[in-house]
Amino acid sequence: MAYNVMDIANELLKRAADNGGGDLLTNLKLQKMLYYEQGFHLAYFNEPLFNEPIEAWQYGPVVPVVYEHYKTYGRNGIEPEESDFAFAGPKEKALFDEVFRVYGAYSAVGLMNMTHSEMPWSSTPTGVGNEIAQDKLKTYFKKRLK
Repeated sequence: MAYNVMDIANELLKRAADNGGGDLLTNLKLQKMLYYEQGFHLAYFNEPLFNEPIEAWQYGPVVPVVYEHYKTYGRNGIEPEESDFAFAGPKEKALFDEVFRVYGAYSAVGLMNMTHSEMPWSSTPTGVGNEIAQDKLKTYFKKRLK
């Protein structure tokens, strides 16, 4: 089951504010976290976490609709919104939490550097409108699950 990407983005913002010692995610880091969440979800469940495209921009993977929504924050942290979002099942939540635990520990620049060295981003031409194919994400992250 694919979720609304804004719900997923807000869930990441909430996790960072709640579990990260009160640190707020910037738009740059949020974009990279969406990429990792989507990649691992595709690899584990064989279906997308959200349906919106991820594009290969200069500074790494970006979900344009999320970027546009939060771009007014610039380099500042983004406050999460109140919501009653819940995952459909405990396995989805567990995977989401684990990906957040592992990748949320990195800085935005650290995540950007990581994504630049990974096949899904590096094999996609950079620029607005250049979508990173979901099959690339699934193939790459399936190897990371092992």
